[in-house]
Amino acid sequence: MSERLRILVVDDDRRMAKTLVNIFQVKGYEVEAAHSGPEALEKVAGGRFDCVLTDIKMPEMNGVELYRALKARQPDLPVVLMTAYSTDRLVNEGLEEGAVAVLTKPLDINALLSFFSSLGRERSIIIVDDDPKFARTLGDILRARSFAVTQVTDPYGVVERLEADGQTVLLDMKLNDISGLEVLRQIRARYPRLPVVLVTGYREEMGPAIEAALKIGAYTCLYKPFQIEGLLQVVAEIRRQELGRTLGQRVRKRKGGKP
Repeated sequence: MSERLRILVVDDDRRMAKTLVNIFQVKGYEVEAAHSGPEALEKVAGGRFDCVLTDIKMPEMNGVELYRALKARQPDLPVVLMTAYSTDRLVNEGLEEGAVAVLTKPLDINALLSFFSSLGRERSIIIVDDDPKFARTLGDILRARSFAVTQVTDPYGVVERLEADGQTVLLDMKLNDISGLEVLRQIRARYPRLPVVLVTGYREEMGPAIEAALKIGAYTCLYKPFQIEGLLQVVAEIRRQELGRTLGQRVRKRKGGKP
Protein backbone atom coordinates (compact mmCIF):
# COMPACT_ATOMS: atom_id res chain seq x y z
CA MET A 1 0.00 0.00 0.00
CA SER A 2 1.95 2.98 -1.31
CA GLU A 3 -0.28 5.80 -0.02
CA ARG A 4 -0.46 6.77 3.63
CA LEU A 5 -3.07 4.89 5.62
CA ARG A 6 -6.31 6.80 6.23
CA ILE A 7 -7.91 6.09 9.58
CA LEU A 8 -11.35 7.10 10.85
CA VAL A 9 -11.72 7.43 14.63
CA VAL A 10 -15.33 7.32 15.87
CA ASP A 11 -16.11 8.30 19.46
CA ASP A 12 -18.78 10.52 21.02
CA ASP A 13 -16.16 11.50 23.62
CA ARG A 14 -14.64 14.39 21.69
CA ARG A 15 -11.55 14.60 23.90
CA MET A 16 -10.78 10.92 23.39
CA ALA A 17 -11.27 11.23 19.63
CA LYS A 18 -9.03 14.31 19.44
CA THR A 19 -6.30 12.61 21.49
CA LEU A 20 -6.25 9.58 19.19
CA VAL A 21 -6.30 11.74 16.07
CA ASN A 22 -3.33 13.74 17.33
CA ILE A 23 -1.31 10.64 18.26
CA PHE A 24 -1.88 8.92 14.91
CA GLN A 25 -1.19 12.08 12.92
CA VAL A 26 2.15 12.51 14.69
CA LYS A 27 2.98 8.95 13.60
CA GLY A 28 2.39 9.89 9.98
CA TYR A 29 -1.15 8.66 9.31
CA GLU A 30 -4.02 10.59 7.76
CA VAL A 31 -6.76 10.65 10.38
CA GLU A 32 -10.28 12.02 10.66
CA ALA A 33 -12.73 11.97 13.55
CA ALA A 34 -16.47 11.38 13.68
CA HIS A 35 -18.56 11.70 16.83
CA SER A 36 -21.51 9.49 15.94
CA GLY A 37 -22.36 6.48 13.80
CA PRO A 38 -24.31 8.46 11.19
CA GLU A 39 -21.47 10.98 10.87
CA ALA A 40 -19.01 8.11 10.40
CA LEU A 41 -21.16 6.61 7.64
CA GLU A 42 -21.23 9.96 5.85
CA LYS A 43 -17.44 10.26 6.01
CA VAL A 44 -16.90 6.71 4.72
CA ALA A 45 -19.37 7.30 1.90
CA GLY A 46 -17.46 10.43 0.92
CA GLY A 47 -13.91 9.11 0.92
CA ARG A 48 -11.54 6.16 1.16
CA PHE A 49 -10.51 4.83 4.57
CA ASP A 50 -8.22 1.89 5.32
CA CYS A 51 -9.47 1.31 8.85
CA VAL A 52 -12.22 2.42 11.24
CA LEU A 53 -11.59 2.57 14.98
CA THR A 54 -14.91 3.01 16.80
CA ASP A 55 -16.19 3.14 20.34
CA ILE A 56 -18.99 0.68 21.14
CA LYS A 57 -21.04 2.72 23.62
CA MET A 58 -22.47 5.65 21.66
CA PRO A 59 -25.96 7.20 21.54
CA GLU A 60 -28.18 6.89 18.46
CA MET A 61 -26.05 4.14 16.88
CA ASN A 62 -23.65 1.95 18.88
CA GLY A 63 -20.33 0.71 17.51
CA VAL A 64 -21.61 -2.76 16.61
CA GLU A 65 -24.55 -1.27 14.71
CA LEU A 66 -22.08 1.01 12.91
CA TYR A 67 -19.91 -2.00 12.08
CA ARG A 68 -22.90 -3.82 10.58
CA ALA A 69 -23.71 -0.80 8.41
CA LEU A 70 -20.09 -0.47 7.28
CA LYS A 71 -19.85 -4.20 6.54
CA ALA A 72 -22.94 -4.00 4.32
CA ARG A 73 -21.32 -1.18 2.31
CA GLN A 74 -17.63 -2.19 2.38
CA PRO A 75 -17.20 -5.82 3.52
CA ASP A 76 -13.38 -5.65 3.41
CA LEU A 77 -13.01 -2.49 5.51
CA PRO A 78 -11.22 -3.45 8.77
CA VAL A 79 -13.11 -2.24 11.86
CA VAL A 80 -11.68 -2.26 15.39
CA LEU A 81 -14.08 -1.75 18.30
CA MET A 82 -13.19 0.07 21.54
CA THR A 83 -14.90 -0.30 24.91
CA ALA A 84 -14.46 0.30 28.62
CA TYR A 85 -16.71 -2.72 29.32
CA SER A 86 -14.83 -5.92 28.46
CA THR A 87 -17.73 -8.23 29.39
CA ASP A 88 -20.40 -6.30 27.52
CA ARG A 89 -22.79 -8.36 25.35
CA LEU A 90 -21.94 -6.18 22.37
CA VAL A 91 -18.27 -7.23 22.61
CA ASN A 92 -19.14 -10.83 21.74
CA GLU A 93 -21.57 -9.73 19.04
CA GLY A 94 -18.91 -7.60 17.36
CA LEU A 95 -16.35 -10.41 17.34
CA GLU A 96 -18.83 -13.01 16.11
CA GLU A 97 -19.86 -10.78 13.22
CA GLY A 98 -16.29 -10.20 12.04
CA ALA A 99 -14.80 -7.11 13.68
CA VAL A 100 -11.00 -7.34 13.65
CA ALA A 101 -10.75 -6.99 17.43
CA VAL A 102 -12.29 -5.39 20.51
CA LEU A 103 -9.86 -3.23 22.50
CA THR A 104 -10.43 -2.34 26.14
CA LYS A 105 -9.81 1.24 27.23
CA PRO A 106 -7.30 2.60 28.11
CA LEU A 107 -5.94 1.62 24.71
CA ASP A 108 -2.57 0.02 24.03
CA ILE A 109 -1.27 2.59 21.55
CA ASN A 110 1.83 0.56 20.66
CA ALA A 111 -0.35 -2.41 19.73
CA LEU A 112 -2.48 -0.16 17.53
CA LEU A 113 0.59 1.23 15.78
CA SER A 114 1.78 -2.33 15.14
CA PHE A 115 -1.66 -3.12 13.74
CA PHE A 116 -1.53 -0.14 11.38
CA SER A 117 1.92 -1.24 10.22
CA SER A 118 0.56 -4.72 9.41
CA LEU A 119 -2.45 -3.18 7.68
CA GLY A 120 -0.15 -1.26 5.35
CA ARG A 121 1.71 -4.33 4.10
CA GLU A 122 1.05 -5.63 0.60
CA ARG A 123 -1.31 -8.61 0.46
CA SER A 124 0.65 -11.59 -0.86
CA ILE A 125 -0.53 -15.02 -2.05
CA ILE A 126 1.67 -18.01 -2.90
CA ILE A 127 0.07 -20.49 -5.31
CA VAL A 128 1.65 -23.96 -5.05
CA ASP A 129 0.25 -26.05 -7.90
CA ASP A 130 1.93 -28.22 -10.53
CA ASP A 131 -0.71 -27.28 -13.12
CA PRO A 132 0.88 -24.22 -14.82
CA LYS A 133 -2.33 -23.22 -16.61
CA PHE A 134 -4.41 -23.25 -13.42
CA ALA A 135 -1.72 -21.38 -11.47
CA ARG A 136 -1.32 -18.76 -14.20
CA THR A 137 -5.07 -18.19 -14.61
CA LEU A 138 -5.69 -17.92 -10.87
CA GLY A 139 -2.64 -15.69 -10.48
CA ASP A 140 -3.92 -13.30 -13.14
CA ILE A 141 -7.32 -13.06 -11.43
CA LEU A 142 -5.77 -12.35 -8.03
CA ARG A 143 -3.36 -9.74 -9.43
CA ALA A 144 -6.36 -7.97 -10.94
CA ARG A 145 -7.73 -7.82 -7.37
CA SER A 146 -4.54 -6.07 -6.17
CA PHE A 147 -2.77 -9.08 -4.65
CA ALA A 148 0.93 -9.74 -5.07
CA VAL A 149 1.11 -13.29 -6.41
CA THR A 150 3.93 -15.84 -6.61
CA GLN A 151 3.31 -19.00 -8.63
CA VAL A 152 5.24 -22.13 -7.63
CA THR A 153 4.83 -25.12 -9.93
CA ASP A 154 7.77 -27.05 -8.46
CA PRO A 155 6.87 -27.82 -4.82
CA TYR A 156 10.42 -28.82 -3.84
CA GLY A 157 12.06 -26.02 -1.96
CA VAL A 158 8.84 -24.01 -1.67
CA VAL A 159 9.50 -23.47 2.05
CA GLU A 160 12.61 -21.46 1.16
CA ARG A 161 10.43 -18.96 -0.71
CA LEU A 162 8.07 -18.25 2.18
CA GLU A 163 8.06 -15.59 4.87
CA ALA A 164 6.65 -15.71 8.37
CA ASP A 165 4.19 -12.83 7.93
CA GLY A 166 1.96 -11.25 5.34
CA GLN A 167 1.44 -14.29 3.12
CA THR A 168 -1.31 -16.82 2.45
CA VAL A 169 -0.42 -20.13 0.77
CA LEU A 170 -2.81 -21.86 -1.64
CA LEU A 171 -1.55 -25.46 -1.65
CA ASP A 172 -2.69 -28.12 -4.09
CA MET A 173 -3.00 -31.48 -2.38
CA LYS A 174 -1.92 -33.64 -5.33
CA LEU A 175 1.49 -32.65 -6.68
CA ASN A 176 4.08 -34.43 -8.83
CA ASP A 177 6.22 -36.82 -6.74
CA ILE A 178 5.21 -35.26 -3.40
CA SER A 179 1.90 -34.86 -1.58
CA GLY A 180 0.47 -31.55 -0.49
CA LEU A 181 0.30 -32.99 3.02
CA GLU A 182 4.07 -33.48 3.07
CA VAL A 183 4.62 -29.92 1.81
CA LEU A 184 2.31 -28.67 4.55
CA ARG A 185 4.32 -30.58 7.17
CA GLN A 186 7.48 -28.88 5.90
CA ILE A 187 5.77 -25.47 6.06
CA ARG A 188 4.51 -26.12 9.59
CA ALA A 189 7.96 -27.17 10.78
CA ARG A 190 9.34 -23.73 9.95
CA TYR A 191 6.24 -21.50 10.00
CA PRO A 192 3.72 -22.84 12.54
CA ARG A 193 1.23 -20.00 12.02
CA LEU A 194 1.48 -19.28 8.29
CA PRO A 195 -2.06 -19.47 6.81
CA VAL A 196 -2.41 -22.37 4.36
CA VAL A 197 -5.54 -23.01 2.27
CA LEU A 198 -5.77 -26.46 0.67
CA VAL A 199 -6.92 -26.86 -2.93
CA THR A 200 -7.88 -30.09 -4.71
CA GLY A 201 -10.02 -31.52 -7.48
CA TYR A 202 -10.06 -34.96 -5.84
CA ARG A 203 -12.52 -34.66 -2.95
CA GLU A 204 -12.95 -38.37 -2.17
CA GLU A 205 -9.44 -39.58 -3.04
CA MET A 206 -7.78 -36.88 -0.96
CA GLY A 207 -10.25 -37.09 1.92
CA PRO A 208 -7.91 -38.71 4.49
CA ALA A 209 -5.00 -36.41 3.55
CA ILE A 210 -7.23 -33.34 3.84
CA GLU A 211 -8.43 -34.45 7.27
CA ALA A 212 -4.82 -34.93 8.40
CA ALA A 213 -3.85 -31.53 6.97
CA LEU A 214 -6.67 -29.77 8.82
CA LYS A 215 -5.51 -31.39 12.06
CA ILE A 216 -2.05 -29.85 11.68
CA GLY A 217 -3.36 -26.38 11.03
CA ALA A 218 -4.53 -25.95 7.43
CA TYR A 219 -7.18 -23.23 7.43
CA THR A 220 -9.74 -24.83 5.10
CA CYS A 221 -10.03 -26.76 1.81
CA LEU A 222 -11.41 -25.45 -1.48
CA TYR A 223 -12.52 -27.93 -4.11
CA LYS A 224 -11.88 -27.34 -7.80
CA PRO A 225 -13.58 -25.85 -9.68
CA PHE A 226 -14.31 -23.17 -7.08
CA GLN A 227 -15.83 -19.73 -7.33
CA ILE A 228 -13.28 -16.92 -7.05
CA GLU A 229 -15.59 -15.05 -4.67
CA GLY A 230 -15.43 -17.99 -2.27
CA LEU A 231 -11.63 -17.85 -2.33
CA LEU A 232 -11.65 -14.08 -1.79
CA GLN A 233 -13.96 -14.53 1.19
CA VAL A 234 -11.55 -17.04 2.75
CA VAL A 235 -8.55 -14.78 2.11
CA ALA A 236 -10.42 -11.84 3.65
CA GLU A 237 -11.23 -13.93 6.74
CA ILE A 238 -7.58 -14.90 7.11
CA ARG A 239 -6.41 -11.31 6.73
CA ARG A 240 -8.91 -10.11 9.33
CA GLN A 241 -7.80 -12.78 11.80
CA GLU A 242 -4.11 -12.15 11.19
CA LEU A 243 -4.67 -8.44 11.78
CA GLY A 244 -6.58 -9.27 14.95
CA ARG A 245 -3.64 -11.31 16.17
CA THR A 246 -1.51 -8.15 16.22
CA LEU A 247 -4.05 -6.73 18.67
CA GLY A 248 -4.03 -9.82 20.88
CA GLN A 249 -7.22 -11.27 19.43
CA ARG A 250 -7.41 -15.06 19.45
CA VAL A 251 -7.58 -16.57 15.95
CA ARG A 252 -10.89 -18.31 15.28
CA LYS A 253 -10.29 -21.21 12.89
CA ARG A 254 -13.02 -22.26 10.47
CA LYS A 255 -15.13 -25.14 11.74
CA GLY A 256 -15.01 -28.25 9.64
CA GLY A 257 -12.49 -26.80 7.24
CA LYS A 258 -15.16 -25.87 4.71
CA PRO A 259 -15.76 -22.54 2.96
